[in-house]
Amino acid sequence: MGEVYGGNGVVIAPPQKDEQPLWDEITVAMVAPPADADQALGLNGVIDQASAGMRDAGVNFQTLQRQVRTVDAKPAEMLKAQYRDKATGRDWIEELVFIEGPDNEIYSVALKCAPDHAFRLELVLTEVLRTWMLPQPEPPPDDEAAPTKSAPPAKSTTAPSH
Repeated sequence: MGEVYGGNGVVIAPPQKDEQPLWDEITVAMVAPPADADQALGLNGVIDQASAGMRDAGVNFQTLQRQVRTVDAKPAEMLKAQYRDKATGRDWIEELVFIEGPDNEIYSVALKCAPDHAFRLELVLTEVLRTWMLPQPEPPPDDEAAPTKSAPPAKSTTAPSH
């Protein structure tokens, strides 16, 4: 479906018969940029913002599950909620997994789907999370990172003693 979050994420969805705003989708994005520890939202802050957004957009909001996880050896939290969208009257299940990166940035892997599609699409979400790997930092240029080579040991000219 395209990029989101200013190019820091992507939304994917299989082709569906309904109008696009009613499509089931999975979004993968960096939702909070790197920040100093004292300025970072943290996982709880991001979950609070996501919950507030769903409450504002819908009625009958219910938290179905909240869980602490580890994804790619990084701290993560999952929020699964259900609500009815005010604008469309459509019931949604959203399962959001927020992953804390090494520089306090927060990534999100989110499933949004109709309740009767949740079981099938949760399998896809599980696979995305199972294979999730944060990008590794770029190594410094060769001239800065190359270890200095030591000279090979000098050859001994003395004959071995027996």
